[in-house]
Amino acid sequence: MTTGTRAPQLPIYLNETRFEFLRLLRARAFSLATIGFPVMFYLLFGVIVGNSNGAGGEWRATYLLGSYCIFGLAGVCLFGICVTLATERALGWLEVKQASPMPAAAYLLSKLLTAAAFAIIIFAILSTIGVTMGHVHMSHHQWFHLALTVIGGVLPMAAMGLLLAMLVPANAATGVVNLIYLPMSFLSGLWIPLEGLPKWLSRFAPMWPTWHLGQLAVWSVGFGTTWPIWQHVLWLACFTVAALAAATWLFQRNASKA
Repeated sequence: MTTGTRAPQLPIYLNETRFEFLRLLRARAFSLATIGFPVMFYLLFGVIVGNSNGAGGEWRATYLLGSYCIFGLAGVCLFGICVTLATERALGWLEVKQASPMPAAAYLLSKLLTAAAFAIIIFAILSTIGVTMGHVHMSHHQWFHLALTVIGGVLPMAAMGLLLAMLVPANAATGVVNLIYLPMSFLSGLWIPLEGLPKWLSRFAPMWPTWHLGQLAVWSVGFGTTWPIWQHVLWLACFTVAALAAATWLFQRNASKA
């Protein structure tokens, strides 16, 4: 009796990730928006407004470098995972992927790695603008911690995107994500520090994963945090596990109904 040989797994994962990245990069409505919005806002509020304030410009540019990296990360994960996954599920593409011999993990991992790649691109562009135009000066440790926060932040935000993809219909995914993404970013202090908002609004900040990621980011660039660092990390870890568990349950329930 002859036994079949199993195809190498690594090329499958690499090709799926490469095709997913190129697909989103060529989708100008996605790539230009997810990269352009944080860059535009940082140029406006972190560089132009910061330079007009004289001595306070470097402080503003450094602080907003951390917060807008998280703003860009959140947009990439929510639109790149929630909207695309919801659309593919409605079109039946998800069933095609499940029926193919491709490992199931390759499909989700490609989206996760693609989101990380876009987040790194945003981080690189904002960092370049901050150094060259915003007069940002940070140590090697601070740059490393900020990059680590951006890369690690893909997990909780991707988990949130995956959960939303299981909840919202495809034709409403973009609108629902906008209704969540923009207010969540504002209320998390990613656009302006929470000190500039009414105190009753800042009380709701800890309920958002973007607030905890933003706190880690601004700590990375040299500012203080409301909670100890380990509490932010623990909250994000618990949120990631809970979101993934809920998304898995919803996926299995939907699959059983099909």
